[in-house]
Parts: sequence; structure tokens; C-alpha cells
Amino acid sequence: MSPLNPYFLQGSASEQRLVQDLINEQLRMYGQDIVYIPRRIVNKPSVIKEIVVSNFYDGYRIEAYLMNYQGFGGNGDVLSKFGVQTTDELTLIISKERYEDFISSFIVDDTEIQVGTRPEEGDIIYLPLDNTIFEIKYVEGKAQFYQLNNLYVYELKCEVFDYEADDDIDTSIPEVDNSVKDFGYISTLKMVTSSASVALAYVGVASALSFPITGNSVSKIDLINDGTGYLNTPNVLISSPPSGVNATAVAIMTNRSGQVGKSIDKIFIVNPGIGYSSIPTVTIVGSSGSGAIATAIISPNSLGPIVINSGGLDYSSNPIVTISAPEIGTGTTAKAEAVINSSGIVTSIRYTDSGSGYLATPSIIISSPIGVSTGNYIFNETVTGSLTGAEAQVDDWNYDTRILKVKILNGQFALGETVSGMGTNFGGSNANYKILSFNEQDDNDPYSENISIQTESDKILDFSEQNPFGDY
Repeated sequence: MSPLNPYFLQGSASEQRLVQDLINEQLRMYGQDIVYIPRRIVNKPSVIKEIVVSNFYDGYRIEAYLMNYQGFGGNGDVLSKFGVQTTDELTLIISKERYEDFISSFIVDDTEIQVGTRPEEGDIIYLPLDNTIFEIKYVEGKAQFYQLNNLYVYELKCEVFDYEADDDIDTSIPEVDNSVKDFGYISTLKMVTSSASVALAYVGVASALSFPITGNSVSKIDLINDGTGYLNTPNVLISSPPSGVNATAVAIMTNRSGQVGKSIDKIFIVNPGIGYSSIPTVTIVGSSGSGAIATAIISPNSLGPIVINSGGLDYSSNPIVTISAPEIGTGTTAKAEAVINSSGIVTSIRYTDSGSGYLATPSIIISSPIGVSTGNYIFNETVTGSLTGAEAQVDDWNYDTRILKVKILNGQFALGETVSGMGTNFGGSNANYKILSFNEQDDNDPYSENISIQTESDKILDFSEQNPFGDY
């Protein structure tokens, strides 16, 4: 027999019902509108038990009372070595009955949700009042301790959501999904636009361009020694012919591991010249550095300088230049390389070999910058790079500017590759666009300096050949 007074019920069902109704009414009167988003666990290893991938797909509106009447808790905005971090905390009160009726009943049978009968740590909450997403860190189910022998509310202790790369949020509630764009790491891809065009160029035979001057032209320049210690690009000087047009060339520099300054990587011919009866002298002159040596090779019936009629537009990488073969069977086919500027325009075409045996003007073809450019990417669909196989999820797509913003990157996209949607058969798009340029820096974070830090650290430590900290 219970030692309690049997004439007092310690809370009848009707009394408990009254208390719950009063609490519900107060929350609806004095609370705030929130969106409760349960966490779905996609991947959880069986050994370490650490959740790897989470999805947040469903949003449920419910009223909640803010306990923080004097502002957010926590330490506010903190300046650390990782940038400015927000540590705002929030305590919310929600109705136990309302949660069970309007949230739990829809998710209790979902196998990807660990606990569907009550709010769970790891679930997130969107607060329209501050346009902020919070993560539940702790759920207190007995804050109002058994009034009339029952529990009526949940107390949710929350912190600002720390968006991870593997968190996928797509609730189909515009205000929630738009706010997500302010949290995640976003990379920006500039895709080839509809205005892209092919570069056009003309090249003629050197003797025809300089008639009546005849003789040999510089067809190649062999780099004998690449030198070292050059702080600036040295000049490549080619001695003049007895009469005719002087050949010109330019050095392309590179960094060699373990040395100060730069070395010459290759030498391109800008103008093969004409009128040479003997091999000219190649002299490399720089204000710093030394040791670079090169020699010229001359040939008859070489091509003259390449003239760019149109630089094209929207090249994402240096295009391929193809020059037709010479008429003389013993001749050699000219080879050239193009250079583009930051706007994707071909600015120069230079020879690695100006060829020999040409009697008539050859054809010169510059590859097209235009990739497959159709369709519109869909928010949150997975897109894949055609060359690298890199994957990411679409955060935003602007058809007019051809700017694609992606999140949750798996791998690294490459310039010039085509990025394709997942296909309409899989709930995505059939969009295909070629990458013109991309920005690895997170545009959403004004304090992000990851690339700058990495660039500067690479100047200090060099792991390319050996351990900088020891001999092994």
C-alpha cells in the first residue's frame, strides 16, 4: 500500500491535461516560430561509431520559447587564429505534446533517425528571428520536474551550427535552404559562356613574307644548360643575318627545387627571321643568374611569325595549335604553342619548331574553347567532373553569368573539364558546362586565408626532395 494520502491524486489526468494546455497556449503566445530539422545518419562506421555523413531533409515548424531574454549565451564572436568564430548559445523550450503530435509521429519509423520519440542531440533548428541555424547539444526532458506527476516540455540547449563538408541540408523550405548558403564552404566555378569563340590566326612562309630576301630561318633553339639564379626573365639575343630579318625568341622560366631564383624551362621562337647563311649565335643576358646556354638550328623554307587575327574568348587553358605539313616530303612540320590571358583570350602563339620545306601558306587551326554548354543545374544535385571524377553538390547556379557554386567537394576539379549534372533519370539535371576558371577560396568566409597561408608555407618548407627537418 502506498504511504501517500489516498485522498489526494497527486495529479489526475484532467489536471495534467490542463497544465499541458496552459503551457501550449503560453508557448504559442510568447514563443518564437522555429523550424525543427531532424538529423538522418547516412554513414556511421561500426568500429569507431563516428557519424561520417548526415542529411537534413525534413523541416517541421513548431513554436518555442527563448530562455535567453538578454541575448545569446556563449562567448559571442571570438577572434582566433582560425578567424572569427561565432560561439552563440541558445536555450529553447518546446512542448512535449506538440513535439510528439507534429514531429515524432512523422519520423518515429524512419530507420535513418536514431531516436524519433524525442528531440535528439545533433538535430538542428532554424531560428527565423536571427536567420541562424543552431545544433542541439543537449536535451533536458525533466527541467520542470514532474509537476502533478508528469513532464510537459523539453529544454533544448543549442549552439550555432558548425556546418561540416558532409552535412547535406535540403528541406525545400526556401528561407532555411537559403540560410545554409551562409554556413558551408563554397567553391566558385566560372563556366564557359555562350559567347565563347575560337581564336583565328594566319601564318605564311618566311621567304614569301620577306620577298625578295631568301635564305635560312631559325627553326629551333636547343637549350643546352638551363642556368640558375635568375630573378627576372633574361633576354634571348640571336645574332643578325648578313641581310634579312633578325630572329627573336623568348625564355620561359621555372622554379627548380633547392635553388635560389629560377631556371630556363624552354625557349620559344617568336619570329624565325630569314637570311641566315650560317648558324647564328644565341646569347642569354639577364640582370641576375647565370649559366644558361642555348644553340640555334636553321632550316630553309621555314614559316614566318604567326599573326593572330582573333584571340577568341573563354579559353580555360592554352588551346592546341595545329599547323599543316609542308609540301616537301623531307621537310618538318612546324609546331607552336598558344598563350592565353586571364580573360581566356589567346594573346600570342610561339614556335617550338618553325618547320622546314614549306613552299605555300599552310593552314593553322586553333582548338575550340567551347565545351558542351546546355541545361541548368539543380540545387543540391551532385555534379561530376569528366576528367578528374571530382564530385560536389550544387549550392547555386546562375545561368546568365554561368557561375556555379558548389559545396561538399570530393576531389578537385580541373580547368577545361566538363561538369555534368546527375541526369534527369536520377532526379537531377542534364546540364553540361566546361570550367573556364575556379576559385578554391571560400567566398562565404571573409576571414578565410587558407590559400594564402598554404602559398606562404610552401616558400618556407620544401618536401619535394627530402625531409626539411632531418636527413631521413
